[in-house]
Amino acid sequence: MQNFDAEHGILTQALSPIGGITFYRDGSHGSTLDDPVIGEIAKTHSKTPAQVMLCWGLQHGRSVIRKSTKPSRIQENINVFDFALSAREIAAIDGLHSGRCGGPEPEVITLEAFGREIPEA
Repeated sequence: MQNFDAEHGILTQALSPIGGITFYRDGSHGSTLDDPVIGEIAKTHSKTPAQVMLCWGLQHGRSVIRKSTKPSRIQENINVFDFALSAREIAAIDGLHSGRCGGPEPEVITLEAFGREIPEA
């Protein structure tokens, strides 16, 4: 899918790129921002875990949509363009997400489950 997107200039969006959905379905995983792998990568770059996650999304070609009401966090969230993750670091983060996505499975997103019309995109 990523190759198709790149070939056609399509950016996927990450609506919760720094922890909006951080607890995985089985309940045994905590916040992505507390993950030791991400923490070590953040230390290496003198960045916060949130900045690492934003950079990771951007380097994957995603349009990361971040939000905050706190000026300090807004400033932190924008300061992700002065470093790049190595291929090894990207692979390490990719490995954390393998099979552990948050949110509902696509097949359960139905009119009956949510009680309102879900328009086609």
